[in-house]
Amino acid sequence: MARQTGIIKLKGTIGGMTFYKTSADGHLVREKGGIEKSRIQSDPAFQRTRENGSEFGRAGKAGKLLRTALRPLLLNSADGRMVSRLTRAMVKVIQADTVSERGLRNVIDGEAELLFGFEFNIRGKLGTSLYAPYFGAIDRALGEIKVDLASFVPSNMLSAPSGTTHFKIISAGAEVDFEAETYVVATSESAILPWDATATAAISQTNAVTAASTKPLFLALGVEFFQEINGQMYPLKNGAFNPLAIVKVDSGV
Repeated sequence: MARQTGIIKLKGTIGGMTFYKTSADGHLVREKGGIEKSRIQSDPAFQRTRENGSEFGRAGKAGKLLRTALRPLLLNSADGRMVSRLTRAMVKVIQADTVSERGLRNVIDGEAELLFGFEFNIRGKLGTSLYAPYFGAIDRALGEIKVDLASFVPSNMLSAPSGTTHFKIISAGAEVDFEAETYVVATSESAILPWDATATAAISQTNAVTAASTKPLFLALGVEFFQEINGQMYPLKNGAFNPLAIVKVDSGV
C-alpha cells in the first residue's frame, strides 16, 4: 500500500494498479491481484479462509449492531478507526466460543465480557480522562443498568482538553440480541457542570432495559466537554476528545 501524492488524485484501476481513497489515510494505491473469488468459495484448500471469512463477517455485523444501539452517545464520542477496532474486538469474542464448530462460532456462545474496557475514542480515553471513582452495576432481574459517581472535584479528577469550561457525564444501558439483530437501549446524562474546583453533587444514572432479559447487557460511560462563549455552551472541538467506554458487561444466561 502506498500513498498518492501530487495535485491530481486517481480512482479506479490502471495498468494493474488500483487507486482508491480512505477516510482515515486519504488517497492510496495498491497492486491489483489475488485469487479468484470463485476458487476461494469452492476449493477445499481454502476451507479455513471461508471459515475465517464467515466469522469475520459475523463479527462485523455484531459490531455494527452494538454501535447502532449506542449511536446516541457515539455521535460525539468516536474516532475514525473505531469501527475496525470494534470489529477486531468482536472477532476475539467470537473466537472464544468453545461450543460451536470453526466457522460457526458466534457472539452468544463466545465471551462478550472481552468487550469490557473497550474505548470508542482513542483520542480521548475514559481511562485517562475520568479519575473520579465510579461504580457500575447491572441488575438483570430488574432490567436496570446503573452507574454511580460520588462527589468529586472536576479540576482534580477530570483531565479535560484545553479550552474546556464545562462537562457532563453520560451513560447508556444496552440490551443486545445478536441473533435477532435487535436491541433495547436507554441513555442518561447529567446537567452541564462547570469544570472547576467546586465539588459536584453525587451523580447517579439508571438506564432501564427489559426486566429478566437473557440477552447480553452493556453499560457505557462517557464524558462530553463544552466551552462556554457569551453564555452559550458549545461542544468542545466537535467532541473530538470526548471519552466513551464499555465499563460493565453481562453476557447473558
